Amino acid sequence: MSERAETEWSAWLRAANRGDSASYARFLHGVTPVVRGIVRAKAFGLGGDQHDDIVQEVLLAIHAKRHTWREDSPLRPWLFAITRYKVIDALRKRGTAVHLPVEDFAEVLAAEAAPEPLVQRDLDRALAHIDPRAQEIVRAVSLEGANNAEIAERLSMSEGAVRVAFHRAMKKLVGASQKSSRGAGQTETRKGHEK
Repeated sequence: MSERAETEWSAWLRAANRGDSASYARFLHGVTPVVRGIVRAKAFGLGGDQHDDIVQEVLLAIHAKRHTWREDSPLRPWLFAITRYKVIDALRKRGTAVHLPVEDFAEVLAAEAAPEPLVQRDLDRALAHIDPRAQEIVRAVSLEGANNAEIAERLSMSEGAVRVAFHRAMKKLVGASQKSSRGAGQTETRKGHEK
């Protein structure tokens, strides 16, 4: 990851944390190819679908934890840590011991990222686990940066109902992601017993 990319991503995430949905979308589009590269490089032995599941888990974790990034700190270590832990979690679930020093990520991240064609597909796949109204709320909050009052007016709901619906939707998304990961691990276990 170049210094220019880190500077841009940091600015986008700062703006996103202040409610700028366009900056958040740019941030996600920027980091997804890097996350995907780390996952492919470090989650060796896993199939492409499993890589996609890990990328989704990383993006959900970034969304859920974006407030934990200290704006006066570099973005790279924060992003690497989230990705690293999700890769390790996925490998542990499949019974694989792994040691991933941070230095190993430098080579994967040094290249300029090409536009990522699968970001929208990953997002749509994740959102398919919740009902259409919840999808609309998650998109409005997370991608558009709309506030609760705007969403409440748009959907003829109270602000409190919007907050509750958003919280429940995020909980379902995390649960679906974890269930998907467990299911993939069980499939691998069954395949191993069949041999």
